[in-house]
Amino acid sequence: MEKHENIIENFKLNSLDNPKYISASLATYRQNGVDKDWEIVKAHDSVAILIYHKNKDAFVLVKQFRPAVYLNNNKGMTIELCAGIVDKELTLAEIAIEEIEEECGFSVSLENLERITSFHTSVGFAGSKQLLYYAEVDDGMKIHDGGGVDDEQIEVIYLPVSEAKSFIYDESMAKTPGLMFAFMWWLERP
Repeated sequence: MEKHENIIENFKLNSLDNPKYISASLATYRQNGVDKDWEIVKAHDSVAILIYHKNKDAFVLVKQFRPAVYLNNNKGMTIELCAGIVDKELTLAEIAIEEIEEECGFSVSLENLERITSFHTSVGFAGSKQLLYYAEVDDGMKIHDGGGVDDEQIEVIYLPVSEAKSFIYDESMAKTPGLMFAFMWWLERP
């Protein structure tokens, strides 16, 4: 995998005024007769797609800067599945197809999208639901370079399938549990 320099400057935390994607709250409740409270974040659900490139025998992944990861490791670059939040009046499958095109540059039909499962992420503070899909692509399905929309700075990378298992356990690269689960799903398929 290529290594790219990532220069971050003037990083600071600010309070949110009129947030677009999340809202923080203090949940108060009674559990088994005990009054409790917990800080939570209400966030959008999402879709993620494990994309297998048949010609390259590789997974199509995205590399991008994540400010929350930067806060914890001063690097901030993550390797992730192609993914997107559920914030449109489209079906989850349609959102997945749109994300594959925007982030990775491939045209995939709804018929070629397989639902794997769903799970909850960030359960300690958010609990958002993510639906995981699988799609296969080939060179003929490439319609542009990918990279996201607007000011997204997404790099499309190809990880050979033969390196997937070692990648799961490589702690030097920030990655999501969904990516690791998707790889395990792939490796355990009949």
